[in-house]
Amino acid sequence: MAGLETSVARLLGTRYPIVQAPMAGGFTTPELVAAVSNAGALGSLGAAILPPDELRDAIAAIRRLTDRPFAVNLFAPLMPPEVDTEAIAAMQAVLAPFRAELGLPEAPLPSPPPPGLVEAQLAVVAEARVPVLSFTFGTLPFDAAREAGSVILGTATTVAEAVELERLGVDAVVAQSGEAGGHRGTFLGPFENAIVGGVALVPRIVDHVSVPVLLAGGIMDGRGIAAALALGAEGVQLGTAFLGCPEAGVSEPLRRTLGAADDATVVSRAYSGRQARLVRTRLVDAIEAAAVDPLPYPVQAVVTADLRAAALAADRTDLSLVLSGQAAGALRDLPAAELVETLVRETDDAIRRLAVDA
Repeated sequence: MAGLETSVARLLGTRYPIVQAPMAGGFTTPELVAAVSNAGALGSLGAAILPPDELRDAIAAIRRLTDRPFAVNLFAPLMPPEVDTEAIAAMQAVLAPFRAELGLPEAPLPSPPPPGLVEAQLAVVAEARVPVLSFTFGTLPFDAAREAGSVILGTATTVAEAVELERLGVDAVVAQSGEAGGHRGTFLGPFENAIVGGVALVPRIVDHVSVPVLLAGGIMDGRGIAAALALGAEGVQLGTAFLGCPEAGVSEPLRRTLGAADDATVVSRAYSGRQARLVRTRLVDAIEAAAVDPLPYPVQAVVTADLRAAALAADRTDLSLVLSGQAAGALRDLPAAELVETLVRETDDAIRRLAVDA
């Protein structure tokens, strides 16, 4: 286990430098977060869309299940989008045939997000003295959380973003590679220039910042963890890999969709209006091919929400919008604690094999 005794593990107060990625939308349940933390890694609650009271309740639920460190992840505040009713109607027309297939009525017009959500969430994080605060989509004011004792992790998709996060004072940088599932965290420059593979991204970030770096993206087993360490990362963050765990808030149809994804993922705005890697399906292709731009984030997510839920409930994988990393086909059906133990054993085996071969 010598290869896993890194500065990230010491920083986070965990046995292993392995972070279960925060995935908003109910996937990272308190049960999953606690099970991962109890196993010696860092469980993370994807809290970006939780109202303050629900966030407070989720933190309390995690603490009833573990006394180990855990993280809460938030989205950096974004400018509220302008809601164009004509653009919404145009996207509704694109979605209408698929709604008809699922027997859904036309979706109502989306409501604007409540103002001040991130500020209220940050107040809860500080009040609850959450051990680790992580964030993506940019930067947020974390002074109160730091004063309350939180370790701060920021997400970067480029060297420039990593340098900016270090300048702002984060304790470690999560390097989100192009292979990663879910929303892209890019906040400096165009998205098109920031879908960089982990092999290219991590060494360059490591060479430009002095804080520890974690690699997120495409890691499903110990070979990926060993490779990240060889690239200079001192920790890893895995998201899709934990969606096979029974503790995750994942339905059986969604697990089947992920397991059958193989290499068929695409970075698209079809899900939420913001670039995100998701499983390629007939619905994704239709939205991509339409002569209508996806609605701005998060309006697109609102108008597709009932369609996404209905497709999964009906086991219609062709009409699903499922966020996923590039290696979803390697998903394993293991309890969270067993998955952590397996990842550690595989990493040790990979490092040992390399040492023997050398």
